[in-house]
Amino acid sequence: MSRTALRICPLCEATCGLTLTIEGTEVTGARGDRDDVFSQGFICPKGASFGAVDGDPDRLRTPLVRKDGELREATWEEAFDAVAAGVRGVVERYGPNSVGVVLGNPNVHTVAGALYPPVLLAGLGTRSIFTASTVDQMPKHVSSGLLYGDALAIPVPDLDHTDHLLLIGANPLESNGSLCTAPDFPGKLKALKARGGTLTVIDPRRTRTAKLADRHIAIRPGTDALLLAAMTSVLFEEELVAPGELAPHLQGLDELPDAVRGFSPESVADVCDVDAGTIRALARELAAAPTAAVYGRIGSCTVPHGTLASWLVDVLNILTGNLDRPGGALFPQAATDKTPRPAGPGHGFALGRWQSRVSRHPEAKGELPLSALAEEIDTATDEGEPVRALIAVAANPVLSAPDGDRLDKALDSLDFMVSVDPYLNETSRHAHVVLPPPPPSQSPHHDFAFNTLAVRNQVRYTRPAVPLEPGRMAESEILARLVLAATGMHGADPAAVDTLVIDQTLGKAVKEPHSPVHGRDPKELAAQLTGVNGPERRLDMMLRLGPYGDGFGVRPDGLTLERLLAHPHGIDLGPLKSRLPQPLKTVSGKVELLPRPIADDLPRLRAALRERTDGLVLVGRRHLRSNNSWMHNVPALTGGTNRCTLHIHPEDAERLGLRDGAPVRVKGAGGEVVTEAEVTDAVRPGVVSLPHGWGHSRPGTRLNHALKDPGVNVNQLLDGSLLDPLSGNAVLNGVPVLLFPGDDPRTPSRKAVGGVTGADIGEADPSKTGHRGSAVSSAKL
Repeated sequence: MSRTALRICPLCEATCGLTLTIEGTEVTGARGDRDDVFSQGFICPKGASFGAVDGDPDRLRTPLVRKDGELREATWEEAFDAVAAGVRGVVERYGPNSVGVVLGNPNVHTVAGALYPPVLLAGLGTRSIFTASTVDQMPKHVSSGLLYGDALAIPVPDLDHTDHLLLIGANPLESNGSLCTAPDFPGKLKALKARGGTLTVIDPRRTRTAKLADRHIAIRPGTDALLLAAMTSVLFEEELVAPGELAPHLQGLDELPDAVRGFSPESVADVCDVDAGTIRALARELAAAPTAAVYGRIGSCTVPHGTLASWLVDVLNILTGNLDRPGGALFPQAATDKTPRPAGPGHGFALGRWQSRVSRHPEAKGELPLSALAEEIDTATDEGEPVRALIAVAANPVLSAPDGDRLDKALDSLDFMVSVDPYLNETSRHAHVVLPPPPPSQSPHHDFAFNTLAVRNQVRYTRPAVPLEPGRMAESEILARLVLAATGMHGADPAAVDTLVIDQTLGKAVKEPHSPVHGRDPKELAAQLTGVNGPERRLDMMLRLGPYGDGFGVRPDGLTLERLLAHPHGIDLGPLKSRLPQPLKTVSGKVELLPRPIADDLPRLRAALRERTDGLVLVGRRHLRSNNSWMHNVPALTGGTNRCTLHIHPEDAERLGLRDGAPVRVKGAGGEVVTEAEVTDAVRPGVVSLPHGWGHSRPGTRLNHALKDPGVNVNQLLDGSLLDPLSGNAVLNGVPVLLFPGDDPRTPSRKAVGGVTGADIGEADPSKTGHRGSAVSSAKL
């Protein structure tokens, strides 16, 4: 007999509510939950395929331990014994920084992935921390940290109420939104247009989102910051700056005009391939709209000036008075946020508190660039020990980081590696121990990270839809045991990890004057917590201490876990509201419009005005039915338009002698790949596009469906040397490439690649490509 169960979808950032159909312990169907307070029944192909993702036969069901060079099935006890011996052995011989930790994107999609990695990092005490953020969104964290004093204070567009939305480097009809949690993003954009609003999309590709726009501007990739700086200069030049109620909260407004002087529309037009009149119109329309929001995403982050572009997105919102007001860009307030503290100066945000060992990249938000992981493993220096052991949690950097071939070899040289992953994939195949978490149906779900970015305040929690399968271990227990094994407490009760966190959190809360539990007994508070396990008790604690919580009885109508469980479709907490100055943690207590690191990086942007390249440049792309490298092993989510092909404009294809469907050889600084050409006017001339997350052809994996159509790894075209210097984010878009027919064995000639020679990739003269010179050495910062 079938039954239904509710589940929040963990497969992308939209966090839609699902109603699952279950036969026995198998998920046989999924549809949108019409009563979900946030998604109201919306579902995308990924959510509809929840059962196929959940029941993938290639998911590992037992731990694997390497014996005599081969990964073999083992018991959980054997696996954690091996982890304790392997990690602690390296720490004791070489110190904590010799253990690297890599956290992948899926960590923010699970309860355990949110709760336990911070404990692991604190317990290890390592500075060798790498995450997916530095191939994705770190520029936004850095710009927010510098502007607001908090790297996690990211304003999101008020999609339901804005009159004018400008998207740059974003394609939410394919991504479902990113750093902006919004179920049914397509419906929200259509509603914007239906109420008379305006949608502008700036993107080198004519994406599905761009097709919906009132105005699509096909910018030259990598020049986003120049265009935004020109728009900013127009606001000052034409006296359109009107911060309104924001004015008392701003510092540095008087210095901004000088900072953007020289970035006129006329000066950037040729580099951006956008005429000056259009740039002026963009600025004027933004200033004239009753309400407006500028939203930038991965296309404007993964470029040489990603932090400056992210900063300028917020600067435009501020100068037009649209930050922190309904219809503009607002700061969400999640139910599990910390207790709001009184407004006032904070500690601020610092960059470069330490540096990577080899290339001296400065840390950002406590992380080193993922692009530097290979060299931190395989390169000896006098600056300390290399990374000799690696803990990878839901991470596949062989595909997601630049130059996977080098990283592939580096991982093979490690003394020890443990991977927490449901698959034996391109990265986990190197591990000495693989710890597989259960499928999502057997796990609880609450969106700790994405609710801090949601376009409407709400809170939802779903318990496991299916009981834990015999022989499996809950992800929370796996990570708790990993914490104990890696920090010298192997064999202790895994519940001790949650108890420790609860005791520390409550012990700190009772000492804070602004806390609702100030002066109370932490043991008495801990005894009030409900929940069937440690993660639920921690969720209950966070809800009670949070901005909507009951404060452990102080506010009887406030949130608790019990109240949340009584509302299985979630609790609506209302639209986003103005919150300044409370979110600010800068030293001044104000929005610091021109922080020193930003000002110091502006000369590099001025130099980019002279860095025009006429060769082909590469951008990535996303498909609605995928999420990075996760889902290519699910038949329902591959095929059709979700293919690994090289998009190339007809004019470029004709000039280079490339035919639709024929093999094409693509060469970059990090290597070359051969893929299928797809001739389409969806990309502008001079631009080619390959999707990311593919390249499932390495031996030793267990991804049977992905192996049938492996695609190629676009990141192999990169050598990892191109970074945004402020954030350490990899430059993945706007990089020069060479093309020629895939069946032509000759070295490409100047003519064959449209005016770019092989010398332009590798030891390139910055004046030729305009990109290599953008990766400023950290020694110059």
